[in-house]
Amino acid sequence: MKWILVLEIAYTLFIIAVCLRIIYDTRSVSKTLAYLMLAVFLPVIGVIIYFSFGINYRVRKIYNKKIISDDILSQRINARIVLNSEKAIDEMNPELQKYKKLAQLLLNSNVSGLSGKNEVKLLLNGEQKFPEVLQALRDAKHHIHMEYYIFEDEKIGNEIKDILIEKAKQGVQVRFIYDDFGSRSIRKKLVPELRKAGVQAFPFYKIIFIALANRLNYRNHRKIIIVDGNIGFTGGINISDRYINDAQDTKSLFWRDTHVKIIGPGVHYLQHLFISDWNFCSEESLEIQEAFFNTHGKLKGDVEVQIAASGPDSDHPTILLNLIQAIGMADQEILITSPYFIPGISLLDALFVAALSGVKVKLLVPFESDSIWVAAAARSYYQELLDVGVEIYQYQKGFIHAKTMVIDEQLSFIGTANMDERSFELNFEVNTVIYDTGIAKELKNAFEEDLSFSLPIDPITWAARSARVQFPEKIARLLSPLL
Repeated sequence: MKWILVLEIAYTLFIIAVCLRIIYDTRSVSKTLAYLMLAVFLPVIGVIIYFSFGINYRVRKIYNKKIISDDILSQRINARIVLNSEKAIDEMNPELQKYKKLAQLLLNSNVSGLSGKNEVKLLLNGEQKFPEVLQALRDAKHHIHMEYYIFEDEKIGNEIKDILIEKAKQGVQVRFIYDDFGSRSIRKKLVPELRKAGVQAFPFYKIIFIALANRLNYRNHRKIIIVDGNIGFTGGINISDRYINDAQDTKSLFWRDTHVKIIGPGVHYLQHLFISDWNFCSEESLEIQEAFFNTHGKLKGDVEVQIAASGPDSDHPTILLNLIQAIGMADQEILITSPYFIPGISLLDALFVAALSGVKVKLLVPFESDSIWVAAAARSYYQELLDVGVEIYQYQKGFIHAKTMVIDEQLSFIGTANMDERSFELNFEVNTVIYDTGIAKELKNAFEEDLSFSLPIDPITWAARSARVQFPEKIARLLSPLL
């Protein structure tokens, strides 16, 4: 019987060690408690889940090389960014002076500079995005830099592939980063075709079996295209046929999303992000070329732009901090679109404060989601928001995948980050902050058009739902730090 006692002692010590590791390694209180519950009440399964998905790589070796590379890169770029940004902040549009602190937050936490004199164009859905992208790629003279979470081996993907191959043969530098999980359909055929033609293509954080779970957990969710250091595209639309809606096709799911095209110095920080990610993926130190930060030619725009980025290698959850501060600065209205809405305590409290202060807050979410558990977790927050006066609408026309926010018809946010823990803490994300009343009004008009295809949630009816319906949502919310 002694061996049983020895096993029990060893088992107890092991669980204690795991719990201490969880407490030491996990920053989020809710996530810490969730993993502790798993480790204690489901010891074998819970420990496996933690070591597969829960280890905080923000401070671990996997990103050390990237962080070192970023430091070297930053020394060469940051001085120019800070100098130009401080000047731009001082010269902000008088109508938007109230947002100086927001611009300063991104500069201090992310070394992301504010830039003026940009041309900005909203691109609604794939029908508007892809013609602009294809033309910009065809017109490339010096380089094309692309970074995508999802790049599918489909019609639009192959059309872009053909242009990349053609430009590479013409001597244009073409670099392509694809997420090894999100773009897994292109590994065997499309990527080798690109490489054979001279396109430099690398996967982001290549998936290997022995580290499968954790490598699935930390993904590059960014969507970035940079052409000749002066034209940039970013937003929610991946490279996939499903983002292109055909008015004649009534059977396929309508896909609603938002992207943005930037011409001007606002592209420079996107370039900074790309080079940083490129050095990590390719394990080379890309030589900084002046053409990467194109400042030649007359700047025709008058829009002020700033880029917010975050990931496991960030010192701060910059995108989350940016959203919280912006919500706190709202005077009249906040319009939010989010396909996966699991806000967490800090963002939820910011929305509570805004709504209870008399700011009109409207939240647009999908009626149906592609993730049952994420949708259930999101629904668990609705009653609290409804109780403080937030208006919640469910999109009925199809699936709404846009990640946008509009503040007081002055400030716009368009990006890749969902309002959930995964986007704020685990994935590499990028959002565009646009300080411009014209763009804000245009994005508000798009929001209101989306509302015409949506149904509001009635607070009384929602509160009257049965316990049987609400209980799975409570469970999903409890597990939301792990989703």
